[in-house]
Amino acid sequence: QVQLVESGGGLVQPGGSLRLSCAASGSVSSINTMGWYRQAPGKEREMVATITGGGSINYADSVKGRFTISRDNAKNTAYLQMNSLKPEDTAVYYCVARFLRRQLLSTAWGQGTQVTVSS
Repeated sequence: QVQLVESGGGLVQPGGSLRLSCAASGSVSSINTMGWYRQAPGKEREMVATITGGGSINYADSVKGRFTISRDNAKNTAYLQMNSLKPEDTAVYYCVARFLRRQLLSTAWGQGTQVTVSS
């Protein structure tokens, strides 16, 4: 019903910036909340940031003040602007969308994009 494709990952030095994009397709009108999760090697997947259709935003404590989540509903795209990157931010970043399917909330995940912060 909903498909997500992430882009924008790559290799960056500590202190640098990257912007991730997540393009949604399919039943995009059914999407309410979008967000970003990340998973580092050997670690659990963790929430990074979420944004509701109404613009309410939540961030993980570890990224507050450095990352900014946004969305462009006209383009069906969510973004994650990442500044002041640290080696600890190295992970595969996944876009997620919550949407209605048969009047039940479902979750769609993107394929992930690698972010590596290293000198």
